[in-house]
Amino acid sequence: MAAVVFHINGSEFLLKRYKALMAESWDGNHDPGSPSEESYHLERLHIEPIYDAFICPLTKQVMQDPVTLENGMTFEREAIEKWFKECRDSGRKPVCPLTHRDLKSTELNPSIALRNTIEEWNARNEAAQIDMARRSLSMGSAHGDIMQALKFVQHLCQKSRANKHVIRNADLIPMIVDMLKTSSRRVRCKALETLLVVVEDDDDNKEIMAEGDNVRTIVKFLSNEQSKEREAAISLLYELSKSKNLCGKIGSVIGAILILVGMASSKSENLVTVEKAENTLANLEKCEINVKQMAENGRLQPLLTLLLEGSSETKLSMAAFLGELVLNNDVKVLVARTVGSSLISIMRHGNMSSREAALKSLNQISSDESSAKILIEAGILPPLVKDLFFVGANQLPMKLKEVSATILANIVNTGYDFDSVPVGSEHQTLVSEDIVHNFLHLISNTGPAIECKLLQVLFGLTSSPTTVFNVVSAIKSSAATISLVQFIEAPQKDLRVASIKLLRNLSPHMGQELASCLRGTSGQLGSLIKVISENTGITEEQAAAVGLLADLPERDRGLTRQMLDEGAFQLAISRIVSIRQGETRGNRFVTPYLEGLVKVLSRITFVLNDEPNAVSLCRERNVAALFIELLQTNGLDNVQMISAMALENLSQESKNLTKLPEIPKPGFCVSIFPCLSKPPVITGLCKVHRGTCSLRDTFCLLEGQAVDKLVALLDHTNEKVVEASLAAVCTLLDDGVDIEQGVHELCEAEGIKPILLVLLEKRTETLRRRAVWAVERLLRTEDISFEVSSDPNVSTALVDAFQHGDYRTRQIAERALKHVDRIPNFSGVFPNTG
Repeated sequence: MAAVVFHINGSEFLLKRYKALMAESWDGNHDPGSPSEESYHLERLHIEPIYDAFICPLTKQVMQDPVTLENGMTFEREAIEKWFKECRDSGRKPVCPLTHRDLKSTELNPSIALRNTIEEWNARNEAAQIDMARRSLSMGSAHGDIMQALKFVQHLCQKSRANKHVIRNADLIPMIVDMLKTSSRRVRCKALETLLVVVEDDDDNKEIMAEGDNVRTIVKFLSNEQSKEREAAISLLYELSKSKNLCGKIGSVIGAILILVGMASSKSENLVTVEKAENTLANLEKCEINVKQMAENGRLQPLLTLLLEGSSETKLSMAAFLGELVLNNDVKVLVARTVGSSLISIMRHGNMSSREAALKSLNQISSDESSAKILIEAGILPPLVKDLFFVGANQLPMKLKEVSATILANIVNTGYDFDSVPVGSEHQTLVSEDIVHNFLHLISNTGPAIECKLLQVLFGLTSSPTTVFNVVSAIKSSAATISLVQFIEAPQKDLRVASIKLLRNLSPHMGQELASCLRGTSGQLGSLIKVISENTGITEEQAAAVGLLADLPERDRGLTRQMLDEGAFQLAISRIVSIRQGETRGNRFVTPYLEGLVKVLSRITFVLNDEPNAVSLCRERNVAALFIELLQTNGLDNVQMISAMALENLSQESKNLTKLPEIPKPGFCVSIFPCLSKPPVITGLCKVHRGTCSLRDTFCLLEGQAVDKLVALLDHTNEKVVEASLAAVCTLLDDGVDIEQGVHELCEAEGIKPILLVLLEKRTETLRRRAVWAVERLLRTEDISFEVSSDPNVSTALVDAFQHGDYRTRQIAERALKHVDRIPNFSGVFPNTG
């Protein structure tokens, strides 16, 4: 059949014809319905008319592979073959579908001329339609025209993969991308859908999408408020991510991976979108730089997988990057469980670059207690200690030894039982004497950075009650105390802090040695006081420094005198007052700082009897009043306890400091006639101390109205506070004072019953001993003795103390029981024969 050629002149006519056909098939009343129906209507949008010879009588559509029967009738090959099959299946002879006459043969002859004509006709129409689509894909076109052009492009690409090449050569892809910038949401969404069809399974078209800002434009839609646009964008991005070349391009868009990670973990997106985001990320993992970005944004598993399964170069790269990440504690635990053993293996056997990367990663994940324990169980300690101590070929450079020391410092602060973990060839542990000696040797022979970390290691080991004694023993045997104390004067703050914190841990176990070192002329004591005095808020260094001074033996008079000379107590007073008045900024160190200051100040009350300057300072700064005020710091048990102890010491001195009245000498007549004399009447005397008292000058508890405050603390839940408060109260019943008046004052303060309750509760042996002593003094007063004798509970408690207390307590309990007639008093029965 001869080719039919239909020429149309003039592009204006073509454009009008195209738009007319569009309007005819896509008017406002038409609903295209299913995709197949839409495809049918697009098939009918032809610039040239459709000739009857092009249409298959069976399918009513333009033929693609026309064949002719023996009677000259032409059909679509697939349609006529189906017809013949139906005839056979039904047992009928093959007939022509049009004439219904029998056919002698079912042979199909290809109609090559017609097929060529149809192909040429299709090509001319598609070319014209593509040209019309190009004209419609512009910002100035009506949205309806743009929508029809996009639908035509989709139809053309779905019709044949080869047509995607046509779309690419026609430069339609950049024009479609431009439609993403239009103001119409429908157009933008349709453009995204069209791009997906255009690039699907076509790497060349994907490469065009990699040009310019195309990918960045698509990524922007991932944050769009409209779910349809987000869904269309993620579908397109997923398809693009199948190209390895585009993976890097997608990852290079700022925020792309972060958004994708968020979508993949979203609880609000629909499941299809979440799955597409997850699959897109999985494709992007083909690019290592994307894997690193994912790790930065909380998706760490791909990096861990490469660290475990990648090439040597990839493992090194991933380990090095892992060491630079900032991880939360939960992630550190995941990393330790997943790759901890592998990193330790690299640390053991890798080259220097690999070891460095592994150490930095281990440093990162060891800073959490849970992950550090996982590393301990994975065997990190032996190679870590070996790297620190080893000298020779392949030894770590000092900067990496510093990293090793940092890891070890992280690990020892977990509270693990390091006494049971071997780290050496001879089953030594971290607290074995030779290991601690090696630490001390390194501390004395390396730079400030590694010295600081090793001091932190010793601090961690001395923070545990199970290992502190081993470390103390090793320090004493190595005579390293002076060397450790000298770091107090280090110019590097971190080094000073580490040193002071370690010394504070050591002070309860070797306080006298530390006090002896600080009493010297080297200036370390002055350096500590200087640290405490800094006006920079309250720092960890200050809290540690004051804590160290507070824990030193309080009865070391030489140290106390030197502290007095260097102004430590005046400083403590001013800092306490500042905190109490709210002038010092509070933070997490304010409580230990205040507790330390109060304990430092209390030292001065232990030297009052032989240090006039201490008495003068207490009078000048009214120290007794300050301690009475501190009794009321509820919630700070240590402050209340130390204050009560200090008040006990101050009150003990009251009887020595009170001014006894001067009684005038009797006159001449009185000396001859004594009956004429009358005792002088002296007013204003302290009833307990029998002299002139004041809180400021003689530290009298009565004058300071402290008795009721101390009595109130006898009901405290902390036994240590009760012990200290009872001891302070008992100074009013001590030898050298008027005990009867002391009892009277306690009655006035309603303190008798709380003292008896302390005896009955028997909370600690120290409390029972002190309570028995106090009750015996109270029972010396007849009225109280009579009242108590009728209380069987008190008698039972005294009997229990008499039977089970220590020797001194039993003696005092015996006297108390005599006061209530539970034990007979035989002193008047037997005559004194001595």
